[in-house]
Amino acid sequence: MIGRARLRNWLGTRAGSLSRDDRGAQILEFALSLPLLVLFVVGIFDFSGAYTLKQKLTNVVRDAARDAAADPANDLKSPQTAVPISVNDAFQVVDNYLIANQMNDCGLALSSSSGLTWTYVGNTGCPSGNVTLIIDRGYYFPLVASGQPASITCTPVPAGAQVAVVSTCVSLQYPYQWRFGRVASLLGSASSLPTEISAAAVQMNEN
Repeated sequence: MIGRARLRNWLGTRAGSLSRDDRGAQILEFALSLPLLVLFVVGIFDFSGAYTLKQKLTNVVRDAARDAAADPANDLKSPQTAVPISVNDAFQVVDNYLIANQMNDCGLALSSSSGLTWTYVGNTGCPSGNVTLIIDRGYYFPLVASGQPASITCTPVPAGAQVAVVSTCVSLQYPYQWRFGRVASLLGSASSLPTEISAAAVQMNEN
């Protein structure tokens, strides 16, 4: 009986020791996997936020280009003495959209104009970078089967021998702060991410 009691005590002691060893291994495994888990979670939030912002910018520049292209073009004649109504309409669509969606417009205001292109820049209260809005009422692109997307600067594509379609191009560049890069740098990984999200839209002028 005494031998059996000692055996049970010895087995209980060994089981407790193994249990403590398992807990130590689990803590070590958790400590090793925690940085990767944090990186994974931050990446999900960061890239989903960037995708959502991209969708918002795409929607608003499409609406702004559509509104401006539908306006009369009789106020686009040179020389320009004031901002045309169609350009101001596009600006108001963008600015009101940013405010309605609780996005900082950073004091977006007219910065420069050249020909039929107006550039608005906002740099007041922005966390990083500037908000840049470009409205080109004389944008043209070649009428080809495949088509070509507008650049974020609304620079017209040379028509060459193709027939050019006169349109309105609206582009918006908005700063975006990434947390993913900072977390990745703590793990010794260098990542280069864009400092802004941009979108552009083109609509054929109706008048």
